[in-house]
Amino acid sequence: MDRQIIQPRTLKGFTDVLPTAGQYRRRMLRVIEETFCSFGFDPIQTPNVEYAEILKGKGGGDNDKQMFEFRDAGGRDVALRFDLTVPLARFVAQHGPRLTMPLRAYNIGYVFRGDRPQKGRYREFLQCDADIIGETDVSADAEILAIAQAALTRMDFGRFVVRVNNRRMVNGLLNGLDLGDRITPVLRALDKIDKIGPAGVTAELAQVEVDAAVVERILAVLAARGETNEATFAAVADLVDSAEAEAGLEELRTILDLVVAAGGDPDVVRFDPSIVRGLDYYTGMVYEIGFVEAPEVGSVGGGGRYDNLTGLYTRSRFPGVGGTIGVTRLMSALESLGRIRDAERQRPLVVVTRGNQEDQIADARLAASVRETGLFDVDLYPGAARHAAQMKYADGRGAMFVLTLDDPTTVSVKELRSGDRTSIAVEQVADLLPKLAGISRS
Repeated sequence: MDRQIIQPRTLKGFTDVLPTAGQYRRRMLRVIEETFCSFGFDPIQTPNVEYAEILKGKGGGDNDKQMFEFRDAGGRDVALRFDLTVPLARFVAQHGPRLTMPLRAYNIGYVFRGDRPQKGRYREFLQCDADIIGETDVSADAEILAIAQAALTRMDFGRFVVRVNNRRMVNGLLNGLDLGDRITPVLRALDKIDKIGPAGVTAELAQVEVDAAVVERILAVLAARGETNEATFAAVADLVDSAEAEAGLEELRTILDLVVAAGGDPDVVRFDPSIVRGLDYYTGMVYEIGFVEAPEVGSVGGGGRYDNLTGLYTRSRFPGVGGTIGVTRLMSALESLGRIRDAERQRPLVVVTRGNQEDQIADARLAASVRETGLFDVDLYPGAARHAAQMKYADGRGAMFVLTLDDPTTVSVKELRSGDRTSIAVEQVADLLPKLAGISRS
């Protein structure tokens, strides 16, 4: 009886990464990590799985509903993390005495949300976070924005915009409208304005008994955007009249001035009063990153200030600010634009073909000698196959060079792009390849 074949498939909302996309993602992660390090940040790591009580109640009701929660073999209630920020708060509370403050840390890892899958939105996705813990000065907020702009600029994938607001301004507006007892549900509704539009927001706010005239005034503030940051500040200032909101505007103005002073582009880092972010833990500056060429995927990053996040785990105060670059969503956008197929390797690939059985040791030595230069990735073809098949394999992998032993002392070097072929002594290969590739060995 034939055995039953299990249909190969992935869970809805989860995805595989194919080799070409993997190379592009590797390059992207390298740029992000190098940028974080260039700003003096150190790497940390937190687990994918935490005690459920660690994660619950910190991101807000929607995230609690979307959390992958289960009981492990030891009978413990555990959950998969829905972001990297809440685990960071636990990390700081647990290891605080061993950390140098202010802590400048970055964390790269997967997070999980039982959200409804849609374009660019998955249930498992890769995030790259950078955070400054233990500092309340707005210079830290400005640095987080500068890091985001620097990393995205260095990736050179296309136009982006970093849209910035301040929850102090929003909270001041809502408190001035006597909505202080409903700030959380109001913020969650406002955070959906790009998805459900003003009419949808109005309907949601009606459910928490916000008067239509009040909703109209809130939406007027959110829509008050000018051609420049200064024009937006002027438009919003005319619509808010509480001291808290005005203080939030002034704080945001200082942050944006610092970003520009650090080399930021005011046409890229823009004040946008519609950015509120629905997570409960934000207390000050908030921002989202939009990919101009693929707006349909939504935000490809974001973050903000969270001065009270560790309060659930410790009586010590650890104010913080940070943000993330959503690599999975950004990759989805780039794939939809056809950009991923143009990915290049970090180092050129060299394929060493395999001759007859007696040449195995010589082939392995040849591959090792090129690999030891540190300038090339070297693929020693595994197993025996016709030479034509090995050449087709090398071309399919995007190799720059193919090396084939002519005899124990001589090797044929073929440059695939030009088709040029050179025959030289084996001991000269490691010196010749960098010259042909235009790579300096210094």
